[in-house]
Amino acid sequence: MNEGTGIELSVVMPCLNERDTLATCVGKALEALKRRGIRGEVIVADNGSVDGSQEIARSLGARVVDVAARGYGNALRGGISAAHGRWVLMGDADDSYDFTVIGDFYDRLKEGHDLVQGCRLPRGGGTVLPGAMPLLHRWWGNPMFTRMANIWFKVPVSDVYCGMRAFKRDFYNQLDLRCTGMEFATEMLIKASLFGADIAEIPITLHPDGRIAHAPHLRTFRDGWRTLRFFLLYSPRWLFLIPGLLLMLLGAVGYWLVLSRSVIGPMHFDAHTLLFASLFIIMGYQAVLFAVSAWTFATAEGLMPMTTGLKRGFALIDLEKGIIAGVLAMAAGVVLLVHAILTWRAVNFGSLDYSQTMRWVIPGVTLMALGFQTVLSSFFLSVLGMQRPTREVLRSVHE
Repeated sequence: MNEGTGIELSVVMPCLNERDTLATCVGKALEALKRRGIRGEVIVADNGSVDGSQEIARSLGARVVDVAARGYGNALRGGISAAHGRWVLMGDADDSYDFTVIGDFYDRLKEGHDLVQGCRLPRGGGTVLPGAMPLLHRWWGNPMFTRMANIWFKVPVSDVYCGMRAFKRDFYNQLDLRCTGMEFATEMLIKASLFGADIAEIPITLHPDGRIAHAPHLRTFRDGWRTLRFFLLYSPRWLFLIPGLLLMLLGAVGYWLVLSRSVIGPMHFDAHTLLFASLFIIMGYQAVLFAVSAWTFATAEGLMPMTTGLKRGFALIDLEKGIIAGVLAMAAGVVLLVHAILTWRAVNFGSLDYSQTMRWVIPGVTLMALGFQTVLSSFFLSVLGMQRPTREVLRSVHE
């Protein structure tokens, strides 16, 4: 960011062959800035256009920033990094967003909000004009992913996919966003919510895409999968922890049915049930360990905040406790396996009643596996939890 420019608001538009609509978008943005008396600039972050979009933007008074790395997120990152303003507003250059409403975002930013999100959907007061959004996106994809973001990440918006938003430049720098593709905008919202940002939402109108030369860049199922994948990667609770706990619960029910000699109608539960139950427990426990590992890495890397709940959880987990718990589980497994061997020896290592013997062998093997996983995972978590020294610490050492 260049100091002393006096610019308040930078309008950033990612661009890839948008000659059909770019002039309209840039013109609306410049006119809105002028009408409201906002000291601002328009930046076109060009991602390799070959249709003369750059010349169109320059001729209208916009500043063109060439971004070589391809991708929607990369284009926005390049444009934002070149912005001079204290605040930044981003929006697509396809004329689907009306840049004449820049003043509404500006007013909300002046109220002190960290991020002001636009909402196109009626749920949040927005308007979708006929032909502006595919029916599948409007009635299924967007509402579904928005609801998931509301529940999983507590994102307080009604339209998680809206690409028109404004934010404090300093706040954006603190987010340290990682995505380079279309997930960039979603990552911004999710991370802002996780770190407790002050997020506001204002209704806007979505207009039909004005491009003629080429179709929209959005691909329904490909981009829908990319969003779902990103949600899962950013949520160890839903990806690992909850499925893992459900599997372990299912396994525990199986053990209870066998050990209590339960009979449900014609169904009798025996050694085969123990095998399935042990499989569920081992798979579930591995998923829970993955959840803890993901949280450890994510908090150490600043991908998500260290919440009170995580602090309490990590306080209960350390290398020494993990080793002790793992060794105890393995010792219990050894006891069960030794009992099975002694039973075998009692019949001179001859034939056994496997229905009875496996009631000792299967739990013993399961405990051995769980204990071994616990010991190794304890060391792995200790490696993941190693904190890098801060710049201040390194500076003090060199001084």
